[in-house]
Amino acid sequence: MDTAMIRQNRTFHQRAKTQAGFSLIEVMISIVVLTVGLVSLLGVFGLAMATTQTSQQDMIAKQLANEAYESIVTARNTTQIGWDDIQNVGSTNCPVTQVASCGIFLVGAQGIYSGGNDGIFGTADDAASAQRQTLHDPGPDGIFGTSDDVYIPLTGYQRTIALSDVNATLRNVTITVLYTTPQSRAQKTYILTSYISEFQ
Repeated sequence: MDTAMIRQNRTFHQRAKTQAGFSLIEVMISIVVLTVGLVSLLGVFGLAMATTQTSQQDMIAKQLANEAYESIVTARNTTQIGWDDIQNVGSTNCPVTQVASCGIFLVGAQGIYSGGNDGIFGTADDAASAQRQTLHDPGPDGIFGTSDDVYIPLTGYQRTIALSDVNATLRNVTITVLYTTPQSRAQKTYILTSYISEFQ
């Protein structure tokens, strides 16, 4: 029995030597790997915060593009304007009889004004109305019409409406909204591309 106990003792001591723990180098490597992981996680977190802070401006740009397109479609559907008017000013696709009055949409980036007398965005009477469009926010209480309502002027936004013929009865509509956000000085762009037909 003494021999068996001696063998067990030797086996126990051999195991104890092989299970001495982590070396200092292994601990340092673990710390470096953990630090790299945490730093990259912080970078992703910072990017997410920046994106969240600009989401309101991004949503406003999307809404400005959509409302311009909807005003064009509504004007066509209500026959407020004719098919020849749904072009940019100075378009070369005008009928010979209407060269002077063809196309009502201004060329280039325009400030964000109310729809003017015709109610259509991007036409000459918008700037003539001199009424800049504002965003009405209900404020902290979430109720419109109370004293804490906030009116956000849309002075940092510009909109371009470009129309081009696909064929005689179909036009491509490209609405571009240019804007800047307080977090970045670089100009951002939102582009809405769709089609409009002569027929409803």
